[in-house]
Order: sequence, then structure tokens, then C-alpha cells
Amino acid sequence: MPGRRLLAAEARRGRVAVATAAVAWSTAGLGQRSLGVDAPTQVAGRALFAFLTLLVIVVVSHRGRAVAAFRSMGRWDVLFAVLMAIASGTFILALNHTTVANVVFMQAAAPMLAGLLGWLLLGDVVTRRTWAAVAVAIVGVGVMAGASVGTGPEATLLPLLMTTAFAGNVVIARHRREVSMLPATCLSQALVVVALAPFVTPQAAGGDDWAILVALGIGQMGLALALFTVGARLLPPAEVALIALLEVVLSPIWVWLAYGERPALATLLGGAVVLVAVGIQATAPAVRTPPRGDDVLDAPDLADAVSPLPVEGRP
Repeated sequence: MPGRRLLAAEARRGRVAVATAAVAWSTAGLGQRSLGVDAPTQVAGRALFAFLTLLVIVVVSHRGRAVAAFRSMGRWDVLFAVLMAIASGTFILALNHTTVANVVFMQAAAPMLAGLLGWLLLGDVVTRRTWAAVAVAIVGVGVMAGASVGTGPEATLLPLLMTTAFAGNVVIARHRREVSMLPATCLSQALVVVALAPFVTPQAAGGDDWAILVALGIGQMGLALALFTVGARLLPPAEVALIALLEVVLSPIWVWLAYGERPALATLLGGAVVLVAVGIQATAPAVRTPPRGDDVLDAPDLADAVSPLPVEGRP
């Protein structure tokens, strides 16, 4: 039947788009490990090309209303941009201090932390299943954090800061679903560039470094974001969340194959516990609560609650 064939074709396109985005995101550690420049230049370089890519996407998607989209940003959009700048910046910084596995497994706990923040700050309804997922995720994060203590405070604090900022993004994005956060995501990358501009050393970057930074900014951040945004609207939320976990699985594999980077056993065990927590939450039914004012919408549906990324933002 034509209708069913159309839905099947859309589902296939959605799966391909989300899977491609997840694979692209999984190359962040691989690219970062290949760079020969200092950490501020790594962060600012990726952010510069991500900003330019996202700016083009905003201009194309808003069809002549890009300036109005930026000018209409309110306090929640600005807060989203600041938190996204912190999350994306500390993501690359964290990769300079700990294993890729530790960073991405910690990041996978963000949806559960977002549910906890939504309950604490906005009075979201939290089901027993979600509480169980939060408890399991806390155990997993604790195991990973304990494994990182011996390598210095940055190895623990930077991934935790990244995850907390990203969880804040998830909460804002799902409670402001009537507003596109794509301009705010674009602004976040500009904030990263401005904040780190005094510390970058572009003259130290060679041709290979610039090629990697361009690839990270355009492919790993900008285009992957666009693909995920399209795919997430064509698939059931739980399927989106599970396909997106390809990033968490593949990221450590790439650096292990390319550089022989082996995560600690405690990191693998803690990461497995976090993935169990994501699986628990991914099978939860949607929960809705009454709106709490003009700028707060219903509680998140399953896509908002379990997806490892907000639909329009990514560290």
C-alpha cells in the first residue's frame, strides 16, 4: 500500500540519517588524538568551523529569516548557548586528559541527569523507572569517576562538567520545544571561539591540523547535527535513542584500533552500567505534565527523555 511504503521509506531514511550522525560524532576522539596543537587551539578551531557550518544551516533552514531568528532569541536561548559552549568546549578539553571511553560513557549519562534536573528545577514528573535509571547511572558514573581519580582532577571534573552542562541543554530544549535551538547552537560555537581567542596559537597548526579541525567542525559537528535533526523526526523516539548509542560504542573502538588506547576495566564496567541505565529509560512510556506558564511546555516525550543528544544540539 502506498501509505505504508512511504512510511517504510521514511523510516529507512531516518535510520540512515541517525546512524550516519552517530558514526560522525564517534570520530571526535579519533580526530582529536591526531591533532598536534594545544588544547585551546583544538577547541576554538573545531568551534570556528562548526559555527560557520551551523550558520549556513541556519540561513538555509530559516529561508531569509536568519537574522530575525537570532534577534528573537530570549534568555532561555542564551542560557542554552552558554551551556552548549561549556559542554562542547569541555568535551574536547576532557579528551586531552582522559580516555575517549571515559568521556563518551560519562556523556551517555546526561539524559538521566537531565531527568533529575527537570524534577529538581521544574517539577517534572519522574516515574519509578526513571528513578531506577538515575540510580543505575549514578553507580556507573561513580565507577568511572573513581577510575579517573589517579590520573588527575581534570580527568574527572571535565567530563562531569561537560555532562552536567549538556544535561542542562536537554532540559531547556525539551521545555522550549516551540523554539528552534539551532540559532542558539550556532551562537554557542561563536562563544567558544571568542572565549578562547586570546589563548589560541594558530601559527602552530600545520596543514594536517587544519584539515582535521575543518573535518571536525564541518562533518563531526555541523552536518552530523543536521542529519540527526532530520532523522529524529522520522523515527520513534526509543529507536532514535538506541541508534544514537552507536557513538558511545564506536568512539572507544576507533581510538583503540588507531592508537591502541585501551580504557581501564573500571571505565568499561562503569560504561556498561550507564548503558544499562539508558536502556531502562529508553523503554519508558512518555510522561506528560500540565504546562507551567507561557514559556514552559509539557514535560518531555520519550525522544527528549532518552536521546543522548538534544535534537538541535551536541557537544
